[in-house]
Amino acid sequence: MEFKMNDGGFTAEFEYGTLNISGNEEYGFRPYQLLVSSVAVCSGGVLRKVLEKMRYPFEDIKVNAEIVRNEEEANRVEKIELTFHIETDEWDEKKIEKAMQLTRKNCSMVQSVKDSIEVVEKAEWVKR
Repeated sequence: MEFKMNDGGFTAEFEYGTLNISGNEEYGFRPYQLLVSSVAVCSGGVLRKVLEKMRYPFEDIKVNAEIVRNEEEANRVEKIELTFHIETDEWDEKKIEKAMQLTRKNCSMVQSVKDSIEVVEKAEWVKR
């Protein structure tokens, strides 16, 4: 990956398109937003695959991320709380718990930050 400086921050060209990154939201995505998005979307994607492999019926997954930052230490991200809203007709707590464990174990982004950022995951049932 190559990141090129511009007036407002940096840009990177990817197959999908241009990514604008800046500490100022007027010029691009803020780095902490990309960090949290990576963790949340990686987890959501892994959960989707796990549920599909388990043949667990679901219609949709939405991920909500709450962030705790420490202003006294460069405003670092200290905690990410992920809530997976799983839309399904039936809720099997044991299967969901197993899916959540497999998701945590197999999400590369969670595994990458687990020793420096506390990541908490929970699942909530959205009835269809």
